[in-house]
Amino acid sequence: MKDVELKMLERAKELLANGEVARVVGWKKGDFCYDPSPAVFETVEELDEFVYDYFCGANLSKYLINICKKEGKTAVFLKPCDTYSFNQLVKEHRINRENVYVIAVECMAKLDIEKMKAQGAEFVMGVEVVDKEVKAFSPYGEKTFYKPDVVLTKCATCEKTHQVKDEEIILHERPARDVNRFAEVEALEAMTEDERFAFWRSQLSKCIRCNACRNVCPACSCVKCVFDNPNSGVAAKANDDKFEEQLFHIIRAFHVAGRCTDCGECSRVCPQNIPLHLLNRKYIKDIDGLYGEYQAGETADGKTPLTSYTEADAEPKDVFGEVK
Repeated sequence: MKDVELKMLERAKELLANGEVARVVGWKKGDFCYDPSPAVFETVEELDEFVYDYFCGANLSKYLINICKKEGKTAVFLKPCDTYSFNQLVKEHRINRENVYVIAVECMAKLDIEKMKAQGAEFVMGVEVVDKEVKAFSPYGEKTFYKPDVVLTKCATCEKTHQVKDEEIILHERPARDVNRFAEVEALEAMTEDERFAFWRSQLSKCIRCNACRNVCPACSCVKCVFDNPNSGVAAKANDDKFEEQLFHIIRAFHVAGRCTDCGECSRVCPQNIPLHLLNRKYIKDIDGLYGEYQAGETADGKTPLTSYTEADAEPKDVFGEVK
């Protein structure tokens, strides 16, 4: 990964130095090795803080909504899954494609520090990844993990490839994998209604309404969110003990249905570790079943299954059963 970071840094410096772009969007070092954050670099000197490693899981696409409105061209480093969100935002006219220079970079599956902590890694000061082995270093010594056990949820079942690029800095071609991203959804579907209700009540009751999921979601790009409207009746900033107050997440998932690219950012940033991506994957699975397989963001044009109509569309009886 270090050699890829050096190539990215070299290219970023070159683009800024020769004036091809006005800024570069990437990741900068955090206080700890596991918390790099999205950043905008406008000078070569600022790139001293640039980083690209196994913890750079953030999807940079949404940040382009406002950044690409600035004067001059913007260069951005996008991982495979990020390009789907980028395409979807271009399709929805949230990003001006002509103002962005996309550099495709390989992902290599990003690590989840929360999963590492849950498995006994404390005060991680650095990691070393070799094939499917992850070594975490701390003042208490080393701890080794099986990489598939400690990657981000979105990386565990990812089969995405770059859908848009102006140039590429790729470490290797991803081998084909036999994965089922709907396995967890199917497990929930196998539950009784009461069991599912209890599961979601337990999970959503942990929500502190920090809005991190909404703020990071590329599909949540409204200028004014209904949940911020004091006249809507749904603008509560914290849950009470009623399940109705937790419908925020269900409503939000419904709003992005057909447009969610399954980037998993909602679950990644949740401080309460709520598996919010499962709501979105349920909608994706149902849309595939009712309207035919569809991947949001695969192209930057065309309509989604829920914004178009064909005679082959599902009838109400396909969803609700025969009316008696």
